Amino acid sequence: TCCMPSEDIYEGYYITLYANRVHIITWNVGSATPPDDITALLGLNVGDGNTDMYIIGLQEVNSMINKRLKDVLFTDQWSEVCMERLSPFGYVLVTSQRMQGLLLLVFAKYFHLPFLRGVQTETTRTGLGGYWGNKGGVSARMSVFGHTICFLNCHLPAHMENSDQRMEDFESILQQQQFEGQAATGVLDHDVVFWFGDLNFRIDDLEMQVVKSAIDNNKLSTLWEKDQLNMAKDSETVLEGFQEGPLKFPPTYKFDVGTDTYDTSGKKRKPAWTDRILWRLRATAPASTGKRGSISGLTSGTKVTQHFYRSHMEYTVSDHKPVSSIFTLQFPYKVDVPLVTLIVEDEWNSVADAIAKFRLVPNYSRSSWDWIGLYKVGFKHHKDYVGYVWAKQEEADYHRQEHQVILMHEELPKGSGDFILGYYSNNMSTIVGVTEPFQVIITTFHYFNIKII
Repeated sequence: TCCMPSEDIYEGYYITLYANRVHIITWNVGSATPPDDITALLGLNVGDGNTDMYIIGLQEVNSMINKRLKDVLFTDQWSEVCMERLSPFGYVLVTSQRMQGLLLLVFAKYFHLPFLRGVQTETTRTGLGGYWGNKGGVSARMSVFGHTICFLNCHLPAHMENSDQRMEDFESILQQQQFEGQAATGVLDHDVVFWFGDLNFRIDDLEMQVVKSAIDNNKLSTLWEKDQLNMAKDSETVLEGFQEGPLKFPPTYKFDVGTDTYDTSGKKRKPAWTDRILWRLRATAPASTGKRGSISGLTSGTKVTQHFYRSHMEYTVSDHKPVSSIFTLQFPYKVDVPLVTLIVEDEWNSVADAIAKFRLVPNYSRSSWDWIGLYKVGFKHHKDYVGYVWAKQEEADYHRQEHQVILMHEELPKGSGDFILGYYSNNMSTIVGVTEPFQVIITTFHYFNIKII
């Protein structure tokens, strides 16, 4: 289970830390259609089921609309393939953001949805001086169990000589991306930032043969000090606080498509670590000397542990190789009370059982457009429901502790299976309450109207 607590002793106090496991993937897909199988890329073939969130950042996604897409809500094959692979394992698309070739997808286990709040996305164009979205950044921010996290997927300018331009564009993206409402903050104001993408930094000074020899002889450390991003960390204040694991995998660009052979074309691009995943923790004020101050200092911070940082050489549809990393985020506390609690029977054996009771926390900002969806276990996104009912209340019912809705026969599945109910908040544009899975085994249908009790 997620958010397994571990205890730390801190100056005589027991502090419970909650762990959240995040799997991040970045890949410049070079306008290719998805490969037949991305199971290994997602780690589903060796996964222990402990990953809580998947964050997938793609660049150069083909912007042509494909007519074979099954889901009318999505206009690209990559979103569809990722949903098809992840949904059977209980992952639901939380949000997505597209800007031309840049695509960011955020997935989470369905039972975490009520605790991912304040979800917002942003885009920044930096191509052609800000008029074109072929380069730039797309981001998604949210509060995860009460801690703010921002995921930023960037595609920065290409070519060896443009290192300064890459830094300028990154700075511009950070300045322009401002989130609204209670989260009226910039990217760097979040507790944790993950920055990834085709950042396009190259290896300076060294000749092609020197670089290839270092790769062939597995002496990658000799290339690290000439990597433009590593060099920039010492001088660029905008990179302050950003961390990256050691580059123990070969450069991920540029390959002949269909192979794991570095560029043999006339251009003969020098191999480079263009595809990167970094993270940053917000600096917290130093704790005061008293015990209470020490604890508040500790609880204001989240620990990030990187478990691996690797490339995937077996994928050959693009001239880039995908890069992935798994992190554990240790939260010092966890906000885990849902805004809406849904109650259902363990089994629905007849239409008469199709009743959902729900309770709202006192400060929940409800809307007459809130609804409760019936979802088959393995659903892909919040609109992938079998049926739904409006979660309406009469004025006189506002102060009732518990409310109830009845699903009509049209909203019920035609066969049996495992289902959950999810309460969708119109104001928050997200699911704010879910049930445990329950069985629906209904063979005959009767007509019912929705009643509000």
